[in-house]
Amino acid sequence: VQLQASGGGLVQAGGSLRLSCAASGRTFSSYAMDWFRQAPEKEREFVGGISRSGGWTTYADSVKGRFAISRDNAKNTVYLQMNSLKPEDTAVYYCAAGRGYNLSEYEYDYWGQGAQVTVSS
Repeated sequence: VQLQASGGGLVQAGGSLRLSCAASGRTFSSYAMDWFRQAPEKEREFVGGISRSGGWTTYADSVKGRFAISRDNAKNTVYLQMNSLKPEDTAVYYCAAGRGYNLSEYEYDYWGQGAQVTVSS
């Protein structure tokens, strides 16, 4: 499986962006999918995750109520809808395929290449 993230960009505070993470291969639906982010000079941070079927999601407190994760297994794609963006949301966002949620970096089977999100004040 290869993961390709897209949809990043520059947005003003209060705005919205939607990231996509498209997967190649036939086993996409076998994986839980997580989103992480990493701001400059900061540790990588768990943003949220979605179950294999899409029926369950979990979020970090910092994004709960503003971000929403969904997936379309027919399109092999997972989405991160980001609303009410704040300057502190500025980071490179990564998708990851694994067997659980908020795992250590080495426990994921696949990582996307990252998408830059910049929120201006």
